[in-house]
Amino acid sequence: MKESVHQTFTLVRKDLLLELRQQYSFYGVLLYIVSTVFVINLMMGRPDDKLWNALFWVVQLFVAVNAIAKSFMQESRGRLLYFYSLVHPRVFIAAKLIYNVVLMLLMSVIALLCSIVFLGNPLTNAPYFLGIVLLGGVSLSLLFTVLAAIAAQANHNAALMAVMGFPLIMPVLMLLANISLSAFVTVYQPGLPKMFLLLGGMDVLVIALTMVLFPFLWKD
Repeated sequence: MKESVHQTFTLVRKDLLLELRQQYSFYGVLLYIVSTVFVINLMMGRPDDKLWNALFWVVQLFVAVNAIAKSFMQESRGRLLYFYSLVHPRVFIAAKLIYNVVLMLLMSVIALLCSIVFLGNPLTNAPYFLGIVLLGGVSLSLLFTVLAAIAAQANHNAALMAVMGFPLIMPVLMLLANISLSAFVTVYQPGLPKMFLLLGGMDVLVIALTMVLFPFLWKD
């Protein structure tokens, strides 16, 4: 168990070092966030609350696709075979999940700051919305990591990830959008705890299924 934890964080450190050396990918996603939000500002000015919320989660969706997809796309078949000979598949996918969660949390905070700067701050409860953004970043990163892993086994077919991801990501986005609407009003909504439990349960389910299915997927 101790060795598996050490191997997991070693792989996470490896991905972080690669990110620091290949900074063009990080800055590419950062440029995408800033330019997208700035273009929205030029076209619409400062939208109303519901539209602001919807646009923010659309930006989050495409940020997740651009940031998470490369985690497996940059791994060659030979490198994957090398890792397969060194560590257990669950250790490898756990490292990818942790790294992508950290990356997506950072990108989510940057996207929120850019949205507030360029599109205004209609939030009544900013700490609550920040918590939803972080929770949503975790959910999106977990789901797209699994999809990227499946696409990587299909000759790095990014189109496959998009096709599979659309029906899976829509319920998550709708749930996040509904929960986050409470940050724009001062009225308490009694159904929020159930929504949080549902979102947390979906994250746990994704992690559990990934740990069970990925070893069989990686053997192929």
